Amino acid sequence: MTTPMRPLAVSACTVSSALGRGLQAQHDALRLGRGGLRANDFGSAPRLGWVGRVDGLETTALPPALADWDCRNHRLAWLGLQQDDFLDRVHAARARYGVRRVALLLGTSTASIGATEEAYRRLDADGRFPADLRRPALHAPDSLSAFAAAALALAGPCLTISTACSSSAKVFASAARLLQLDLADAAVVGGVDSLCDNVLFGFNALELIAPTACRPFDTGRDGISIGEAAGFALLERVEAAPRAPRLLGYGEASDAWHMSSPHPEGQGAELALDAALARAGLAAAQVDYVNLHGTASRQNDAMEAALLARRFPASTRASSTKGFTGHTLGAAGIVEATIALQAIEHDFVPGNLGAATPDPACGPQFAWQDETRCVDVALSNSFGFGGNNACLVFGRSP
Repeated sequence: MTTPMRPLAVSACTVSSALGRGLQAQHDALRLGRGGLRANDFGSAPRLGWVGRVDGLETTALPPALADWDCRNHRLAWLGLQQDDFLDRVHAARARYGVRRVALLLGTSTASIGATEEAYRRLDADGRFPADLRRPALHAPDSLSAFAAAALALAGPCLTISTACSSSAKVFASAARLLQLDLADAAVVGGVDSLCDNVLFGFNALELIAPTACRPFDTGRDGISIGEAAGFALLERVEAAPRAPRLLGYGEASDAWHMSSPHPEGQGAELALDAALARAGLAAAQVDYVNLHGTASRQNDAMEAALLARRFPASTRASSTKGFTGHTLGAAGIVEATIALQAIEHDFVPGNLGAATPDPACGPQFAWQDETRCVDVALSNSFGFGGNNACLVFGRSP
């Protein structure tokens, strides 16, 4: 039986995506209904659909002390860490608790694989990586967390989670357990994924990329749009930040229905939902806003619309925001967690951008246009390949 958890304060957060750098840029774009997707102009696959690209990464420079970590993904991470005074907030937590008592848990689906792709394209005459990319740590699955630990000067528990699109939602659950076990006093959580050929060609091979901007929950939806993003949050015990919004609950489940499709009835997603609500000590009717996973794939949206209809009253509002940012893969969980937190902060429900003709299977819970209304409790859904499901419940501080 899942028992209620002790809430945690989300004392700081930040996000950078195709909507811009920092929380204000994201909120402004959501308010104006301004999406960040554009015709794909990236890499070796510039004709594959539309993408949510972060401008300026090609000219972003890492500090000299971090130069050995240089790659597109780590530039995106560094750019993200510099927004919303997040670096200063982490430095303050490090001074308060000590470098070994601040955990670091980051989600990613591809890490720095873009640099590995480049290395293979530039093999030397002996079949070796070129000298400038002969950096083993850069090509490891945990390169993102290793880079961030160096950038933040943290020496506490450090974990990389790679469970596809639920990666940077699951980091919240792992952080909550670390704090509950008193293995840390605070945790930096988040996720980063950048555009690379691997994901663009991979999703195209699965016939999942839409030819134009994605249309979540539209009756004619025809696939996803890939995006890139970096987002981070600082979790502490409530006593350290009593006025901050709170992580009230988390739920995780695996349905293992299919390698790339969710269970058609959403069994794993519903198990994660039940666990999240139980830990939060809430009923579904007490959730004011649900940020849906809503990828604009046929199967995901059908499953999630059915789950929403059978579990939530008409008064609950729900929308997908991937029409704004694209699907940011391993960073999707943290991006949409920040949107849920902003819904609480601003009493604002973002509209479901891209759905010109709503699927009739969608119930009255859907917010097709943005709405101003009280949001005390917000739920964020993240469902990954292989049935890796995660739900997060956030709430306003009392």
